[in-house]
Amino acid sequence: MTAVPTTKARPVKLPAALTVKELGDALNVSGIEIIKRLMTHGVMAAINQTIDFDTAAIVSVDMGFDPSELELEPVVPIVVEDALPSDDPTTLVARPPVVTILGHVDHGKTSLLDTIRTTRVAAGEAGGITQHVGAYQVIRDGRTITFIDTPGHAAFTAMRARGAQATDIAILVVAADDGVMPQTAEAISHAQNAGVPIIVAINKSDLPGANPDRVKQQLTEHNVIVEDFGGDVLSIQVSATKATGIDELLEAINLVAEVGEFKANPNRMANAVVIEAEMEASRGPVATLLVQGGTLRQGDAIVVGEISGKVKAMFNSLGERLREAGPSTPVVIMGLETVPEAGERVRVVADERLARQIVDERRRRREAREQTDHAHVNLDTLFNEISAGKLKELIIILKADVRGSAEAIRGALERLSSDEVKVKIIHSATGAVNDSDVMLAEAANGIILAFNSKIDPSAKKRAEASGVDVRTYSIIYQLLEDIEKALQGMYEPVYNRVVDGHAEIRQVFKSSRLGSIAGSYVTDGIIRRGLNIRITRKGQELGTGRCEGLKRFQDDVRDVATGYECGIVIGGFDKFLEGDVIEFFHQERAN
Repeated sequence: MTAVPTTKARPVKLPAALTVKELGDALNVSGIEIIKRLMTHGVMAAINQTIDFDTAAIVSVDMGFDPSELELEPVVPIVVEDALPSDDPTTLVARPPVVTILGHVDHGKTSLLDTIRTTRVAAGEAGGITQHVGAYQVIRDGRTITFIDTPGHAAFTAMRARGAQATDIAILVVAADDGVMPQTAEAISHAQNAGVPIIVAINKSDLPGANPDRVKQQLTEHNVIVEDFGGDVLSIQVSATKATGIDELLEAINLVAEVGEFKANPNRMANAVVIEAEMEASRGPVATLLVQGGTLRQGDAIVVGEISGKVKAMFNSLGERLREAGPSTPVVIMGLETVPEAGERVRVVADERLARQIVDERRRRREAREQTDHAHVNLDTLFNEISAGKLKELIIILKADVRGSAEAIRGALERLSSDEVKVKIIHSATGAVNDSDVMLAEAANGIILAFNSKIDPSAKKRAEASGVDVRTYSIIYQLLEDIEKALQGMYEPVYNRVVDGHAEIRQVFKSSRLGSIAGSYVTDGIIRRGLNIRITRKGQELGTGRCEGLKRFQDDVRDVATGYECGIVIGGFDKFLEGDVIEFFHQERAN
């Protein structure tokens, strides 16, 4: 392709980063011509895509400009403060409270929110478990309340923590028939660490096995003291299925909101947080934001981490188009260059040019940090590590439907690493599994995990031909269980023997059905049916076996405590005598 000479040499000043259109304007040529020149250099760029100075300079020379006349515009230091702007107290006005629904899996968080919103969403979730974060607004008695619905599974701990940190009030949902569970305790920790007030919603109170008082007692063990027990935490008994106690719960929210006096300044540039984000085939990158301060307007230039964009369209939780959104308003926006990370901060800036400059500066700083801290992972270094045999690795390429899921799964997988086996996720992204993913897995000898993601037909064919294992999942704990099993098969685990108790044989009985029975006295600990046993005589081990049964008088029992007599049925050994000692133990995996 021939160059397009200029009529005369003229100096051209180019910024460190600019769009294809801006380069065309600077060179006085069409953007289409710039795109064609970029393609000859292997760069595929759209008209509004940003390119750096070096790329722009190469294209400019192709277009006939003298290299000596190309100048880099002086870089004006861009200061992007992470701290939120401080507002004059006189500018603050009341805003709706932001309420987060937290609790253990399957305790009814989404069902409770459904009842409040009178909209069903839980039925569409795989396994009945919420997989994504959602934000909604409801109006009750003329007052607006913003709800954030967070997943309840343990692998979404980071997402749940993010919800607590972005909220004013935490609704802790506890099933009355199940009580406080491990994820309930996690949710309490997140809310307490975020310093937000808690309202306890004791759900499923209508079930026969419901015991609200037991729930309240269990909560005291986690420093959550309800009013009935002399504390200051409100507790409401509700039933999501029968819609009872909902009015009382909303009244409690309004009461806590009045005490908290939640306010914000709507008359400034907005700041927000990304609740969720995904790539939609018809609309491109779509992000759900929660506006925290200021007012977000259609047409605003925004910066989200290392992504810039412009709010081209904005919708509320009902899909209705909005022109602006004030504090505590959840909105779905279009107009970002790509999909942002869930939890990223969003800032409105003066114009798109400044947004791109900020993003370029952030990217430059990050790359400088990464270059200092560690070399970028590439296939060459990866092959060297594997061939050296110094570390066993499970190489994973992760694809998910949304960034929030990818982030949560990545964190959970990395926590499965140990001294013996390391989990290395060399690529993580949203969207369908494509040929590039399979090629990378083939080269790195890895597997592909697809969570709620499809597989392109060509990628599936290539994976089958190359023997690449592609596993698809719709429920996160099934994915983690499979990977954990795979990891356990890669090395021999170390177990420690933990002694549970001892029993002294006082008399030996014979049974035609059970064989020999050791009439014993428990000298310490608690002995249990099913535990491993070791039999000793005067300190010398005679043999090992398993406790097949325990009897107290004529009754079969599960365990026997210190100071009680019992009959012990031993499997695998019957040559015991009076005076022998039975040691009960189990194996625990070493950390």
